[in-house]
Amino acid sequence: MSDRTIIDWPAWTASPAGRYVLDWEQEQLDRVVSNIFGYHALQLGMPHLDALRENRMPCRGLVLDAASAASEPYAVPPADGGAAAARRHAPEGRSTVWCDFLDLPFEAQSVDLIVMPHTLEFTSDPHRLLREAERVLMPEGQLVIVGFNSLSLWGARQSAGKLTGKSFLPARQDLIAFTRLKDWIKLLGFELERGRFGCYRPPLATDQWLGRYAFMEAAGDRWWPIFGAVYMVTAIKRVRGMRLVGPLKVKKPVLAPSLKAAATTPSPTRNKDS
Repeated sequence: MSDRTIIDWPAWTASPAGRYVLDWEQEQLDRVVSNIFGYHALQLGMPHLDALRENRMPCRGLVLDAASAASEPYAVPPADGGAAAARRHAPEGRSTVWCDFLDLPFEAQSVDLIVMPHTLEFTSDPHRLLREAERVLMPEGQLVIVGFNSLSLWGARQSAGKLTGKSFLPARQDLIAFTRLKDWIKLLGFELERGRFGCYRPPLATDQWLGRYAFMEAAGDRWWPIFGAVYMVTAIKRVRGMRLVGPLKVKKPVLAPSLKAAATTPSPTRNKDS
């Protein structure tokens, strides 16, 4: 686990750069999750973004990581462990579950949708977290991942900030490249349905400068889409198995051709007089 200072996530989301990123992420998530159906949906981490706002599943929950809450920039567990205090993190009508992300307290194949907004950037073992998500997802369940793109101007500034001790983005771990994440989810049996990039403006700190580069949104989406500051990946859990394709036809065995009687040689006719 990295020992560098973590930017306070609530403070960052209130900054011009944070609002710019969260507005794009909220718009994309609202569009994607509204077309995913089922019964159980979970959002892992980041209560400042309501990833399930437009989803219509009857059981939706917010899961926060209690194991790393002491250093988590966006989740502080209730001091008394009371349910009333925990509910302050979840939108109205939903509950909050405090647990260890690396050991989710859900049965295997019991969840239809899992959304992880920047969750992999704060866990100590992102690959293990992906395995846990694969375990609890039902066959044909969907996984939505949002993260900062290391192959972008924002990723380059974050890498430079690590050398100077002045990080630009709130992340405990190193940023995960989209190509690396794609390999991980394929190894776990997921099928990548779609990938979307956004936020092409340079990593600037004021609304005035971000507004001056608004033209880069359309240009980046057209000419350099993979270099957006943020990516969103949607994957489907595929389970291989046997499948009947039609009635089973039993072929009758081919019988050997019947043997013909050998031709008999007529016996010589005896003379009656002999």
